[in-house]
Amino acid sequence: MSTSISTAFTKQFEAEVHMAYQRMGSKLRNTVRQLNNVTGSQARFQKVGTGTAVSKSRHAQVPTMDISHSTVDVTLADYYAADYVDRLDELKTNIDERQVLSQSAAAALGRKTDSLIIDVLDAGTNSANIAHGSAALTLAKSLTVYEAFGGADVPDDGGRYFVVSPAGWADLLQLDQFSRAEYIGEAGLPYAGGMTAKRWLSFTWFVHSGLSISSTTRECHAFHKSAVGVANGSEIRTEINYIPEKVSNLITSYMSMGATIIDANGAIKVQITE
Repeated sequence: MSTSISTAFTKQFEAEVHMAYQRMGSKLRNTVRQLNNVTGSQARFQKVGTGTAVSKSRHAQVPTMDISHSTVDVTLADYYAADYVDRLDELKTNIDERQVLSQSAAAALGRKTDSLIIDVLDAGTNSANIAHGSAALTLAKSLTVYEAFGGADVPDDGGRYFVVSPAGWADLLQLDQFSRAEYIGEAGLPYAGGMTAKRWLSFTWFVHSGLSISSTTRECHAFHKSAVGVANGSEIRTEINYIPEKVSNLITSYMSMGATIIDANGAIKVQITE
């Protein structure tokens, strides 16, 4: 049996990993700002301040807003999802085996993507962060976050997200204002069709099982898409190399990525007790 792997197979496997990653690998990547195809080990996000419109007298010079500009840098790191496949497994002709491996690699890289985002959200220093107070995800906590975002002029443009744990979602289902038709209408019921995401209080609420927990304190997060950034050096790449000492193919998928908070005012950490 030849020890070489066809280029066509490698490209096919790489495409399957990429498609699986985009479909089910990461829940959080599409909820944050993205900077793709970064060259080098660092990326820079631009942060633009707010301006004020003013009037002017006839024939006077137009006054400028003098909007502030700053940057937020993020360092990229390399991450790998690799596994050995025995040469006799006939990977090239076993479609089911190939799909299992591609989905496993995509899921591993997706979990790492979400982990990077969660880590920077956990480290957020917004003064509006809410301590657990030995309480679940209550209506009071939800309204406090809504008020804080409004007070900070965080845009209400469809880009607000609130990610909660499964226990946090269960807490929400016990709130009449979240789950009863007389408050939100039948179309907005959170269990219609088994949905685990819905719009409420200007946020898109959804469930993530990978949020950080310490003892009984879970970290949930409300954030705006523009407040958190993910930079990646390239899309997922895959290499298949034959290792004669193991009589196996080493299949390695990898990516280069980093995450950062761009605007702390647009990210609030909400602790809940589970």
